[in-house]
Amino acid sequence: MIIIKECREGPSLSKWVIKKMVLKYFAILVALAGFQATAASGTDFYVYYLGGQSNMDGYGYVKELTGPLAQPQEHVPIFHGNPSPDGQTVDGRGKWSGLRPGHGVGFQSDGKTNQYSDRFGVELSFAQSIQKAYPKRRIAIIKYSRGGTSIDSEAAGEFGCWEPDFNRGNGINQYDHFLATIRNAHCEADIDGDGQSDRLIPAGILWMQGESDAHYTLEIASRYQANLRRLMDLIRAAFRADDLPVVIGQISYAQKDPPSWKHGELVRKAQADYVAADSKAALVTRTDRYGYSDPWHYDTEGYIDLGKQFAAEVIPLEKPK
Repeated sequence: MIIIKECREGPSLSKWVIKKMVLKYFAILVALAGFQATAASGTDFYVYYLGGQSNMDGYGYVKELTGPLAQPQEHVPIFHGNPSPDGQTVDGRGKWSGLRPGHGVGFQSDGKTNQYSDRFGVELSFAQSIQKAYPKRRIAIIKYSRGGTSIDSEAAGEFGCWEPDFNRGNGINQYDHFLATIRNAHCEADIDGDGQSDRLIPAGILWMQGESDAHYTLEIASRYQANLRRLMDLIRAAFRADDLPVVIGQISYAQKDPPSWKHGELVRKAQADYVAADSKAALVTRTDRYGYSDPWHYDTEGYIDLGKQFAAEVIPLEKPK
């Protein structure tokens, strides 16, 4: 499947242009998807999107990895969009490459070369767990997240927000960079480099975010459920799958006194209520058990387990009820 067929060099497209393109090409894309599904060549890749803020970025230490997780998973392609602040030119640059440690905080890409960091997130253990559950399935990952970001524009602070109508639709923010990441990922027809065009099949959304929306006011935290529902619906729409499984990582209790997210309980309840109202959504709740490497981010073992829990929750959602 290809979300937006128009791929070109030069500056990335604005949110308004991308939205217009999505509408313009929707009917064509449906036909293209049907045509590609019957094509004999290429590989079917089941694609999972990883998004959110810093605990999706990942603060696990690569140096603390052992065994298979410390080794590259070359059979799992990943497209990691370059994390960018609000207000900058629409980015979403990345390069399909085999999954390996280093896709945590500090990762960067200019679209031609990936610059790996000394940190990792949920992607390593998630991919390993999904591959174990589906040994004959080829999977792929698209990741775009940015630390400190909120959904609500009033909680953006210095980090940014995901509100699609940010600044009445005229501002560039995380939603724009997400759309550009998806567009750029789908502009590469051959993601595994075997010389044949591949098919990308949306399989699930993993979302780890909410601390920033819990940090400011009661009013902002009270809007979280509605904001989360709207954003997940729009992310589903970007993948043209309105029943795409969504797994939410529940934010954990703050490790500071006073807590850094003082309305955390309200956001935690909003996340649980969102999942309860959506039959294709699930919640990871084991985050309360994790250790911390600093007052805000989990430790290495936490990220390893979080990836496993995301896999454990998304697998049942993929099966028809």
